[in-house]
Amino acid sequence: MQMIPELAIAMLACSRIGAIHSIVFGAFSSNSLKDRINDSGCKVVITQDTGVRGLKVDIPMKENVDKALLDCPTIEKVFVVKRTSSDINMDKNRDLWWHEEMSNISKVCEPEWMDSEDPLFILYTSGSTGTPKGVLHTTGGYLVYASYTHEVIFDYHKNDIYWCTADIGWITGHSYIIYGPLSNNATTLMFEGVPNYPDFSRFWQIIEKHKVNIFYTAPTALRALMKEGNDFVKSTDRSSLKLLGSVGETIKKPEWDWYFEIVGEKKCPIVDTWWQTETGGILITPLPTSNDFKPGSALKPFFGIEPVILDNNGNEIKENPAEGLLAIKKSWPGQMRTVYGNHQRFFDTYFSQFKGFYFTGDGAKRDKDGDYWITGRVDDVLNVSGHRLGTAEIEGAIGEHKNVAEAAVVGFPHEIKGQGIYAYVTLMTGILPSKNIEKEIVKNVKTIIGPHANIDKIQFSKGLPKTRSGKIMRRILRKISENNINDLGDISTLADPSIVQSLIDGKK
Repeated sequence: MQMIPELAIAMLACSRIGAIHSIVFGAFSSNSLKDRINDSGCKVVITQDTGVRGLKVDIPMKENVDKALLDCPTIEKVFVVKRTSSDINMDKNRDLWWHEEMSNISKVCEPEWMDSEDPLFILYTSGSTGTPKGVLHTTGGYLVYASYTHEVIFDYHKNDIYWCTADIGWITGHSYIIYGPLSNNATTLMFEGVPNYPDFSRFWQIIEKHKVNIFYTAPTALRALMKEGNDFVKSTDRSSLKLLGSVGETIKKPEWDWYFEIVGEKKCPIVDTWWQTETGGILITPLPTSNDFKPGSALKPFFGIEPVILDNNGNEIKENPAEGLLAIKKSWPGQMRTVYGNHQRFFDTYFSQFKGFYFTGDGAKRDKDGDYWITGRVDDVLNVSGHRLGTAEIEGAIGEHKNVAEAAVVGFPHEIKGQGIYAYVTLMTGILPSKNIEKEIVKNVKTIIGPHANIDKIQFSKGLPKTRSGKIMRRILRKISENNINDLGDISTLADPSIVQSLIDGKK
């Protein structure tokens, strides 16, 4: 479902009866949905007829579910919310209208008493192997952590109006639209629309209309809105705001300054939060009472969190300043408990690299004051507009094209999305690069994964830089995509070093 009330209702209903829910982002393709249903063994799907996004009123939500369920044997029933009243196919033996079923149920439902370690939900996130990971969070620890971090970090007080612009299909929506705020008896605002429709003042109009006090959004949205100038912001009254927040990726100084000076009129502290799907809640963040905000820095760990910076050998770097790999020394209540159905993958992904530490997959710097600066992913996962995408998943989708022999995907700095998707593609022998093939590849990837996996640049190449053992040197590809060609490092281990120059010459 999209961001409609029934989504929150369904989540809370599952929690009340002790059922495990797994929310799937509404823009995901039928293939992505199928994979998640089959991995989790779901029995029931709740969806809507069609979706709305700006001027679009016919996003095929139910149609995508129908396609996915052609290969999902565990599904018994599908509940359909009538959002647009569009014509859709309904399987009389499987599909039920939400409103009809709701009209026949009791208004009283006794809660199922749960153990603190009973599963609450599964949320799938991209993995470097291409197979999505089912992150499992449990009832007690997760709720305590989401609730407490929401109350303290956002300085929540009774009667505050709180708005997080995330989608509930992501962990930010779970923790800081639904579970955290509602556990604190907060008024939480849900937004179905987009920030640029009917115009670029939409966010600021909503803040004015509902007298929003706390506003939590992503740098990718701020960059897009900042690009349109200040008039859309200044045409609205935002005097109700007392605190601003940022999530999803590191906020850079230009958008931090704009957020603070224009949106918050220099009176609202900005909490630039760092955390992950796996952590359940915020781990490193400024507090509203901080007096030493630094644009781009998440500053200090939250209460009880012990971050460390490691070198490549797993040794803790204790002096300041320091730069290296970000890990966490001790557990915390909101930590995921396993990868659903694959506990070995849980261990291998997060704990096998450095014994005694949770490895985040991110790099970080710690300055002379002990403040943390997140430098980005060090594994093969991209952060595109706050969405985590596995490079292997994208490469696999590119490889579905009949003319593609091989592909490698890296991220590059993108003005709006934070990270863009840069694909190096080698075609089958005898096939010449063309705009038509390029368009087909882009379309295929969006169809297989979803529209958020939009490839920004495709560079056709005669080959990829590989070691003699066949390993692709992604470090080189990443530096070329970033125009950092003067610091490629050691290329002597490549099977064919001449490939590097051809890639530089063909750089887009």
